[in-house]
Amino acid sequence: MDPVTSAEPSTAAVPVTSAEPSTAARPVATEQAVRPGYRWRWPALLVILGVEVMDLLDSLVTVIAGPSVVRDLGGGDTTIQWLTAGYAVAMAAGLLVGGRLGDRYGRRRVFLVGMGGFVLASGLCAAALSPGMLLATRVAQGLLGALMLPQGLGMIRAMFPPTQMATAFGAFGPIMGVSSVGGPVLAGWLIDADLLGLGWRAVFAVNLPIGLLALLAGLRLLPADTPDRRVGLDPAGALMAAAGMAGLVFALIEGRGYGWPPWCVALILAALALVVTFAIHQARRDARGRPTVVVPSVFGKRAFTGGLLVGLTLFAAISALSLVLTLYLQLGLGYTPTRAGLAGMPMAVGMVAGFGVAAGLQQRLGRTLMHVGLAVAAVGLLGLGAVAAAGSAAASAGAVAAWLGLAGVGTGMTMSPFFDLALSGVDDHESGSASGALTSIQQVGGAVGVASVGTLFLGRVEGLPVDRLGGFGQAAQASFAAAAALLALTWLLAFLLPRRSAHPLSGH
Repeated sequence: MDPVTSAEPSTAAVPVTSAEPSTAARPVATEQAVRPGYRWRWPALLVILGVEVMDLLDSLVTVIAGPSVVRDLGGGDTTIQWLTAGYAVAMAAGLLVGGRLGDRYGRRRVFLVGMGGFVLASGLCAAALSPGMLLATRVAQGLLGALMLPQGLGMIRAMFPPTQMATAFGAFGPIMGVSSVGGPVLAGWLIDADLLGLGWRAVFAVNLPIGLLALLAGLRLLPADTPDRRVGLDPAGALMAAAGMAGLVFALIEGRGYGWPPWCVALILAALALVVTFAIHQARRDARGRPTVVVPSVFGKRAFTGGLLVGLTLFAAISALSLVLTLYLQLGLGYTPTRAGLAGMPMAVGMVAGFGVAAGLQQRLGRTLMHVGLAVAAVGLLGLGAVAAAGSAAASAGAVAAWLGLAGVGTGMTMSPFFDLALSGVDDHESGSASGALTSIQQVGGAVGVASVGTLFLGRVEGLPVDRLGGFGQAAQASFAAAAALLALTWLLAFLLPRRSAHPLSGH
């Protein structure tokens, strides 16, 4: 998160140590003591950012590694989709309870447990002997990553004084922009270099030294906090939501292979019914004063409900672009993994530029900035589609770079104000629940984009009675147009967001 976990999962101040990062230090519980800031907050922030990067890279590397994985282990085209979508769905499901687990058992403890488990799961991914084993360990990665992310963001709120809060959270934007394409570049190089004969397995094995180093640093630098065993959980609600998400994504990915039978349509309807049932279940538990996965009152906030819809379509489009571009370059144009990863670099440069542009305009333009960014990104996607449809001669590095860079600029301008606007008006006691749900919908959107637009791309390749390259070019054009249509829908849905943010972190 992906790209985009810059929203904090909790507003509750977490007691931190007054000076030293040792876990034996006495926590300071008062807001006044927290305000000056935790002594080791900047080195601790680097640990949290390092874990964020590790998680983000693992959500992206399989896009580049997918074709190599299938050639080695088998599994077919849907395996490529599941490597990304399975991780995203597991992450989304885990995020629904990840923040609460940190509140109940201690953020530092849950963060370190999640990090250690994530590193272990990465090693199992690297050692996978079959597609099924690899997909299972990818799901484990997603669940364990969901333990890490909300804890790190919650600790940032506790470590930094209000005057430095925006700076700390602002570090996520450029990190996400660079990592979003730096991950595929690194993955491509690791695969082609075939280090120690590992091939694609190296993209998971690289987490072992990075993760262990971050774990050791975290043990030393992260502040202690006090668990609150009064925080309740709702396992049934979390399972209900997870089943709905998994059913929808399963139908979208596997439906094409089965010829879209009636049971597939029924599964989609059942998944949507589960989501509705989940909402009713939450309202009833809340009325009885029992713990819920999501605080139902947040759904009464127009900014938040609008943000859920905007996030679903926005991140579906972004994930679809990443998958289709990689499949077109590797399978259609015959790019090596390294070259395919490098071809996406302009997207990262564009995103960083877009974040830079937005930094000076976000407070003044608010929602208008998102609308401009979405329009720019859609033009970039349509340009990519035109280049792909024109054939391999037109698909020069310069043409692809120009349109990708434009799409990146628009994406950065859109993402910069998104979380601030979506969380505008959310009360303090709702903030943790709202942020967790918003981050979950980001993952669900990514999975839906990979499932739906990826299925469109693969279906068009199989169905077009033309030469192989021409088929890939036309399929890519149709898929980029579909992603642009998702951005157009996002443009309309953005009117549900407030014109400007009233979120405290923005200083409004």
